[in-house]
Amino acid sequence: MQVKILGSAAGGAFPQWNCACANCRAVRAGTFHGKPRTQTQLVLTDGGLSWFLLGASPDLLAQIEATPELHPRQGRHSPIAGIALANADLDHVLGLLLLRELQPLRIHATASVRRILREDNSMFGMLHRIPDQAKWTDFEPGKEFSLCDAQGADSGLRCRAWSLSAHYPSYVTAGRQSQLSPGEASLGFFINSNSGSRFGYLPAVPQVDKALLAELDTCDVLLFDGTFWSNDELIRVKGAGKVGQTAQQMGHVPVEDTLVMLAGVRRPRKIFLHINNTNPMLDEASPEHRQVRDAGWEIAEDGWQFTL
Repeated sequence: MQVKILGSAAGGAFPQWNCACANCRAVRAGTFHGKPRTQTQLVLTDGGLSWFLLGASPDLLAQIEATPELHPRQGRHSPIAGIALANADLDHVLGLLLLRELQPLRIHATASVRRILREDNSMFGMLHRIPDQAKWTDFEPGKEFSLCDAQGADSGLRCRAWSLSAHYPSYVTAGRQSQLSPGEASLGFFINSNSGSRFGYLPAVPQVDKALLAELDTCDVLLFDGTFWSNDELIRVKGAGKVGQTAQQMGHVPVEDTLVMLAGVRRPRKIFLHINNTNPMLDEASPEHRQVRDAGWEIAEDGWQFTL
C-alpha cells in the first residue's frame, strides 16, 4: 500500500488568505523557519493503477498537478478511481465539485453524508450529469468495506470507519440533522492492505478513550489530528476571545494534550497533520516543534509518501 500526503494543513491552508498571525506574516515575508502547506488531502493505492482519495479538499486540483502519479495516462481518464468521505465539512468535500468532468468515480460515504450532499445541495448535481458519472456506496461506522472503483472492481484496500463526533457542519439545518445518525457525523479511517499493513487517518479528534487508544496501537502508521497546539490558541491569537473558540469546542484535542494521552501508543509511526496556520509547532525553530520531535512524533508536510 502506498500513501501520499498531498496536503497537511487545516482549513484555509498555510498561510491562510485572510490571516495576519505571526506565522502567516513570517511565511509571506520569507522569514519563517518552516514550510507552507495546502489543505489536508490523502491519496492511496495498492498497486499503483487505481488511486483513492480520502476526502476531496478545495486545493485538490493543484495537489493533483503536483503529483505525477495522478496525471492522466491517456485521453481523458484519471487514475483516481474513487473517494472515501469522513464527514460533510466543506474543507473535506468541496474538491468533489472539481472532479465534475465526467470521470466515472465511486464515492464511499455514510448514508447521512450522502443525503446532505445529494439531497440538500444542488451544486453536487454536477456529479450526475450523465448516467453512472458518480456512484455512491454507503458504509456504516464500525463495519469494514472495500474501496472500489466506479465499475465495482475491488482495490484490495479495506477500510473501517471509526465514529469520533456527533456534530455535523453548521450549514446542515436543524431539521436535517434530526433525520441523520449522530454516529455518522465525523469519522476516522483505519485502512488495511492485502499485505497486512494498516494505517490510521484521524484528522479531527475531539476526545480519546481507551477503545480508541487500543485501536491506534494496531496501526503501522498513524496520521493524527494536529490542528491546534493548545486549547486556547485561537482565543489568544484573535485577542480577547471575542470570536475565538477553544480547540475542544471546535472538535480537536490539542497537540500538547495528545503528546501525553498517546505517549503509551508505541507501535505506529506517529505523524501530526491537519495543522492550523496558528499552530506554533509549524515553526521548526520553536520549542513546540522540538517538543513534538523529542516525543517521537513527526509533523506532516505536503508531498510526503510512504509504503506499507
